[in-house]
Amino acid sequence: MTPPPGWYRDPSAPHQERWWDGAAWTEHRRAPEPVGYGPAVGAPDPGPGTRSGGRGKAVALTAAAAVLVGAIVTGVFVLREDDGGSPRTQTPPVTATATGPAPVSDPPSPAPSASEPSADDPSLVEDQLNGITFPLPDGWVRPKYVAEDDVMMTTDGTYDCPADGSVCRHGLVVSRTVTANAESAPKVLAQQDIEDAADDAYDRDLIGNKPFGGIESHQEVASGPVAVAGRAGYYVRWRVKTAKGPGGYVQSTVFPSTVGTESPILVRYVFDAGEDGPPLADMARITKGIRPVGDADTGGGVGSGIGPTD
Repeated sequence: MTPPPGWYRDPSAPHQERWWDGAAWTEHRRAPEPVGYGPAVGAPDPGPGTRSGGRGKAVALTAAAAVLVGAIVTGVFVLREDDGGSPRTQTPPVTATATGPAPVSDPPSPAPSASEPSADDPSLVEDQLNGITFPLPDGWVRPKYVAEDDVMMTTDGTYDCPADGSVCRHGLVVSRTVTANAESAPKVLAQQDIEDAADDAYDRDLIGNKPFGGIESHQEVASGPVAVAGRAGYYVRWRVKTAKGPGGYVQSTVFPSTVGTESPILVRYVFDAGEDGPPLADMARITKGIRPVGDADTGGGVGSGIGPTD
């Protein structure tokens, strides 16, 4: 006596129809349609091989079973409710489609930014993945509408890139975990990363354009040990000259994480050169201010000098 799958009057809301899957009520609902008008739009697709003659059969089944089965289904629903169960309800209605009912859903939320405000201090930016915080100097903001992953902060405002007219920023700070390299020595990792850091910043962007016309030359201007969050790390800094625009400075800083497996953390700095770029002293200021989450006092130690800033 179990009714076949189909759209029946919803026992909990008679003004609408609800999908019975042959064994239980589903959460799919719709506004009633005139009996005999086309197929049961919104019914789950039976799949290939079972569709021939489906239009006429669907009409006949719906019309013939509507009265008799409606009473049976209502009885089943009441019995289940008497057993202590209560049907789940869905606040928004269901939008019926030709291939099957689908609940109305809110637009997908944007992916959370890798950079989050610190719960304790709005002047700090938290890298939740690596368990560290960064100070947010004057002139720097949390990232908005930035295509590159793992950006912790950018300089405030944008400008038209000198070569292709896309949008550029005068400064970026990026933080990521080094996972695709068997090497763990901060010095080796920083030396290996600096060329990629320069190319990503001033040669080609994510879609292959050359915002600055490409890199013409580079020069290492500073390198050495540095303490970050109480750990001994290493940094390498290049001065990069580009075909258009003033070029800039890139720095790769690597140090062991203070959490988990102590995987190396890579922090990249990208600073435009020229009067519009951020002061190089911000590299030292930001590096010195990196702390483990919840620890405001850790810092200094071996190699705490950041080296030249010009």
